[in-house]
Amino acid sequence: MSQPIDPIPDAFKVPFTWLDGKCVPTEQAVVPVMTHTLHYGLGAFEGIRAYDGARGPAVFRLREHIERLFRSTTMLRLEMPFSVDELVHACTDVMQQNRLRDGYLRPIVFLDDGKRGLAATNNRVRVAIATWPWGRYLGDEGVQRGIRAQVSSTVRMNARSFLPKGKINGQYVNSILAKRSALLAGFDEAILLDDDGNVAEATGENLFVVLGGAVVTPPLSQPILAGITRDSVMTIARGLGYEVREQGFAKDTLFTADEVFLTGTAAEMTPVREVDGYRIGNGARGPITERLQKVYLDTVHGRVAERADWLTTYTV
Repeated sequence: MSQPIDPIPDAFKVPFTWLDGKCVPTEQAVVPVMTHTLHYGLGAFEGIRAYDGARGPAVFRLREHIERLFRSTTMLRLEMPFSVDELVHACTDVMQQNRLRDGYLRPIVFLDDGKRGLAATNNRVRVAIATWPWGRYLGDEGVQRGIRAQVSSTVRMNARSFLPKGKINGQYVNSILAKRSALLAGFDEAILLDDDGNVAEATGENLFVVLGGAVVTPPLSQPILAGITRDSVMTIARGLGYEVREQGFAKDTLFTADEVFLTGTAAEMTPVREVDGYRIGNGARGPITERLQKVYLDTVHGRVAERADWLTTYTV
């Protein structure tokens, strides 16, 4: 017997989606069932947030996200049919058309139907930008109290076979397997190790630990995404006078860290209160995490004047 399909929540429904150069009614933004990327995962995407803040509605670090999208497509040998400037404008345009003062944007680059088979070198490259209202990815309670994480038996993909610096569609199966296992085991999130047993990242977030007052995160030489939120938090932490180190560490460092937190566009800054049953610090959001979290949220909401260049404003 077939299972019922969950309806799309009304909160996620928006009238317009940007597709191949213009905003179209969302119900018309459809693709053929033989779309190559649907079958083989060859595509790239971004996750971007807009906030309604002190400067009005604005997209956070929009250009940096679109530039990373282009780096991902370059890794895949996909020739983009639009420029960075065009896609930056497209993102603000679709937010305006949908009258969204805050929300989530999902630019996605994919190969259309055409040649069947793996290579499909001449299939058309298409670009869409979907958007929707979205709250806390790991929940309001998780942002304030902290989440419970599991060190996954799924290993983070390595750079010998994959492209960990790219946000590439098919590669996220690696994260999905870890995430589903963690949820089924009663945890909120999974933490992946690399082939050498060092902590890499969570399923959709970069990871930080606080050790003796220093803010520490795995280096980009490991198979991790060069997160834009990661970079933002490192910049904020240095500006507040914290020592920031990029260095590798094993999972036992997680168990004895003063604080652990995750960063990502969707997750923003989320504390981790427990890993594999080990209580982190006092089992709640730590003081450094809380301070960084406050400044980060002030920044994305336009309340930090020296970071105004991180915001692309638009009108609704």
